[in-house]
Amino acid sequence: MSIRRTTKAARGAVAMASAVGLALVVAGCGGGEGGAKATDGNKPPARSTAPKDSGPGSPAADSDKVIGEMKGPDGVVVTLHSVVRDSGGFVTVNGTVSNRGSRAFNAIDWRSNETDLRSRSSISGATLVDKAGKKRYLVLRDTNGECLCTTGLSGLMPGASRPVFAQFPAPPAKVTEVDFQLPTLPPASVQITD
Repeated sequence: MSIRRTTKAARGAVAMASAVGLALVVAGCGGGEGGAKATDGNKPPARSTAPKDSGPGSPAADSDKVIGEMKGPDGVVVTLHSVVRDSGGFVTVNGTVSNRGSRAFNAIDWRSNETDLRSRSSISGATLVDKAGKKRYLVLRDTNGECLCTTGLSGLMPGASRPVFAQFPAPPAKVTEVDFQLPTLPPASVQITD
């Protein structure tokens, strides 16, 4: 019986040490950059240059600025807010998709036709077109086959909006105007900013 108690106590000590270690790791990851404080008391300051998917109804970061708009079937509207060239060699397109129609919208037609693509309901079929250079740029992919774009675009209810983004390889620096295209929508000519 004493071996049983010893084993039980050892398991408890290992579990406690694991929990303390995990708590220290989580606490160590949360501070970052000299312990930056939250800007509004609830959210930590943004540190990533790539947009993250937000929940349904969340506006895009710079949704007041409109540089282009694409209207599609069934009342779907994509409003473009920015097309920014980053020093890392890519271009990020930010916008908002709004459902002004009368039925739920699913972005199934906006995905790429690639067979290895893992992101099924996404804007992975988006392209940037350099008309002067006669080149088309596809959405970047990570090493797992996921697009570097908004995913999970299904069930957007009437009246709802959602931020969207897509990252592309950057055209040459001299290229400042491109067409942003999504399947089923007319293209929008937009300016790339640095």
